[in-house]
Amino acid sequence: MKTQLNQTKNRLFLILALAGLLLIAAACTTPAATTTETGTTAVTEAIAAEAAAAASGQTETVPEVAAVEPAVGEETTNQLAAVDAPVAVVETVANEPETTARNAVDGLSAANGGSLSDSEIADLLFMREEEKLAHDVYIALYSIWGMNLFQNIAASEQTHTDSVLALLNTYGLTDPVGSNPAGVFVNADLQALYDQLVASGSQSLADALRVGAAIEEIDILDLDKAIAETGQADIVQVYQSLRAGSENHLRAFVSTLERQTGETYQPQYLSLEAYAAIISGTQSQGNGSAGGNGNGGNGRGSSNGNGRGGDS
Repeated sequence: MKTQLNQTKNRLFLILALAGLLLIAAACTTPAATTTETGTTAVTEAIAAEAAAAASGQTETVPEVAAVEPAVGEETTNQLAAVDAPVAVVETVANEPETTARNAVDGLSAANGGSLSDSEIADLLFMREEEKLAHDVYIALYSIWGMNLFQNIAASEQTHTDSVLALLNTYGLTDPVGSNPAGVFVNADLQALYDQLVASGSQSLADALRVGAAIEEIDILDLDKAIAETGQADIVQVYQSLRAGSENHLRAFVSTLERQTGETYQPQYLSLEAYAAIISGTQSQGNGSAGGNGNGGNGRGSSNGNGRGGDS
């Protein structure tokens, strides 16, 4: 019995000595590895439990001490701030393509459309719809009279309006035609003129041919004005090409009217001199120099020119 008591005392002594060594080691540990106060208390309580168990003759395993998360200090806070920073950068980059695209469009307008005067821009927008008007009227008259002349010239007018659209795209301008169907126009004057010309050309084939000639006169005068108001070489080249086409169309309508009815056409908008030069073929094609303001003004969006040169 005495021997057993001595063994117990010796075991208790060893345990207390071990606890002392652990406490000394904990005190000497560097701050980076320091156990928190909660962790130290847990270790001490576990050692005390082991000592009590040994004194009573019981054997009990010391429970594992749960790892204690270190408190968030200044260094951790800085790391979180570093994580937040890339988020702001990502948002900026995500918005950058949209901004770049918008700036590219603005730059295009400034470099192209911005280099045109207000009158040059207005002329381009008007010409796009005026050439469409000629096309749409001729298609309508072809559907009424079935004369191939209207269909053939309508195809030429489609090429004309497409040429103006190419200029609008070059200079970054919004197309006024868009997806508008035949007979629909943004310009109110052209809308009224279209309605009146189709109504006039529906009365007889002779009236339809006079409407065609009137449209070409109006185109020539408006092109002369537009050529005089621009210094852009590419625009002038397109306008002169359109004007040459209008001269050919005018001659075709006049000669067909004469064959069909025996009527000598009288110009409705061009001066007699300008008209005679075109009909005789002495006019230089597309130079825009011989246009004149004759009987009906320049015809731009003018709904008072109904395209009828007299009853057949």
